[in-house]
Amino acid sequence: MHSDQGPVSLADISVRQGISLSYLEQLFAKMRRNKLVVSTRGPGGGYSLDSTPEQVCIADVINAVDEEMQVADKDIPNGSASYEPCLTEQLWEELSAEIENYLTTISLADMMKNEEVQELSRAHDLRQRQNIV
Repeated sequence: MHSDQGPVSLADISVRQGISLSYLEQLFAKMRRNKLVVSTRGPGGGYSLDSTPEQVCIADVINAVDEEMQVADKDIPNGSASYEPCLTEQLWEELSAEIENYLTTISLADMMKNEEVQELSRAHDLRQRQNIV
């Protein structure tokens, strides 16, 4: 949302989103390794997308930060000694695939165009400006 102003610092994202800086550092390191973002060092540095928002889908981001898009109904992972397949396992696997397929159809640009997302961004920016003054 703020990329038109140059690289965005993790400190700014941390304040805007209320996410710890150390957690953001971990997430952005993973996204950098997966070539979703590039970093710029020095004053005015921060992170920028490595491609256009239209080219990055939500599934790319989730996969880059190693978040599993699995819907599951059990706590015992497949392959462990006490694992037993359940009757609905196929349903959950198909649902997980559908969710991932759906998230590949939503780009960051789509998210940025969403009115609710824009309103939240404006509210965060207003709060940040009020805290600075």
